[in-house]
Amino acid sequence: MQLLRSLCQIAAPSGNEAPLTDFVLRYVQQHQATWQVQPTIVAGEELQDCIILVFGTPRTAVFAHLDSIGFTVRYGRQLVRIGGPDVATGYPLVGHDTQGPIECTLEVDKNTGALRYRYHREIERGTELTFRCDFRETATTVQSCTLDNRLGVWNALRLCETLQDGIVAFSCWEEHGGGSVAYLAKHIYETYDVRQALISDITWVTEGVHAGQGCVISLRDSLIPRRSYVERIRHIARQAGIPHQLEVESGGGSDAKELQHGAQPWDWCFVGAPEDNVHTPHEIVDKRDIASMLALYQALMREL
Repeated sequence: MQLLRSLCQIAAPSGNEAPLTDFVLRYVQQHQATWQVQPTIVAGEELQDCIILVFGTPRTAVFAHLDSIGFTVRYGRQLVRIGGPDVATGYPLVGHDTQGPIECTLEVDKNTGALRYRYHREIERGTELTFRCDFRETATTVQSCTLDNRLGVWNALRLCETLQDGIVAFSCWEEHGGGSVAYLAKHIYETYDVRQALISDITWVTEGVHAGQGCVISLRDSLIPRRSYVERIRHIARQAGIPHQLEVESGGGSDAKELQHGAQPWDWCFVGAPEDNVHTPHEIVDKRDIASMLALYQALMREL
């Protein structure tokens, strides 16, 4: 879990993914010699802060978003949400501006719900604040802020160790409206003729999805994937004997929304571990679900 700890400790809210992009590129350069196949790395200004790794002769692409939730400093000690963070008075926040590093506290107005920070000075407007990372590991769980989606990134990087044919794409802005997957999908479709995708992201523990019972295959959220593609994924999971759960939700979304709304005929399915305490400093995931997620991705990328 050391890699996951390192990922969680990097602040990279939507719009400022560059620190995590740099970490992932360094990680790939340092470790790819030990992988079964060394990928072609596509990165740079033409992709902004996104990364595409191309292995062998790809048939399927994995999308994992780099960004996380957070807050932007406004005026008069006000805060504006980045994405949909949970809010409660007392949550510790961190960041930095030109005057140095910042550790402050979130305050929620009891009457209006307005968000402010408590700090000994005014923080420069436009500064991004994120939950302070307190990474906790037990024999059965990991707990931290930003497991959504650092765990999806972790899964994608671990998948690279054994991936022979496939694409791993790291996207931006997912938590705050998206925008990058449209051009990533276009590039991948036109360059490599790949049009089926897996979304390496984290879903929620609910009344029908339970911690410790395996990775989630989502049958639908606010969008509905093509059933024939999802059934292929379910068949592979059953044949491999990998513990998994099925999810049916009426709301929520992921990088898949840009695939379904795009101009290319992409098939997609959200496959990810469930977490509790969503979008708080205390997100928690069962290690059995993490193991199931990686094993399922390895099987799917071989068989799809």
